[in-house]
Amino acid sequence: MFLVGLTGGIASGKSTVSKILSDLGCQIIDADKLARQVVSPGAPAWKKIRQHFGDKVLLENGELNREKLGEIIFADPEKRRLLNSLTHPEIHKAMLWKVFSLFTTGHPFVVLDIPLLFETGKVLPYMTYTVVVNCSEDQQLERLMSRNKLTEEEARGRMEAQMPLAQKVKAATFVIDNSGSLISTEKQVRDLHKKLQSSKAHWRLRLIVTSVFALTAGFIFYLLY
Repeated sequence: MFLVGLTGGIASGKSTVSKILSDLGCQIIDADKLARQVVSPGAPAWKKIRQHFGDKVLLENGELNREKLGEIIFADPEKRRLLNSLTHPEIHKAMLWKVFSLFTTGHPFVVLDIPLLFETGKVLPYMTYTVVVNCSEDQQLERLMSRNKLTEEEARGRMEAQMPLAQKVKAATFVIDNSGSLISTEKQVRDLHKKLQSSKAHWRLRLIVTSVFALTAGFIFYLLY
């Protein structure tokens, strides 16, 4: 099994591409969903967030007040880095378990939907291919303002908190242009899906893993008998 990293910029359309891939039968590991799980009330990351940011970032039921927390971290790069340091290790741990589970069931590849794939760089070395969902800066700004009900200044602040899309595009294996119609995006994703399905990368990786397992088993058998 090989890993495909799916990313983009905020409001570039990554979720749309992820859903199309899921509809095509791809296994998706969504970092945003894992992020919500690891900060559920009482979880280790939740306790650390409460310790560093206080009860002001919690709702009455104990869940995170994401709007309040977002206001804090997007206005202060240091606090944003602090939050990432508290949550990312837990997200990566949960992600690893999901990857292992899917590996044992024989899937040829898995798509990891990670907003900050290039920014953090932690799991980037393990990706066989990377996919960036791209659109123009004006489209990104307009979509973000509309979706999150933000002012232009607030939206630009959140965009600037991430690596520029143009930089991600240069580093990507594949690029999905989401600046046009949904039909155009769907066609590009279907073409990408065909390329991933035809890739032989999973056979090379399985051969390596099988060889390592066989050598380890042989060594243990030698020591025991």
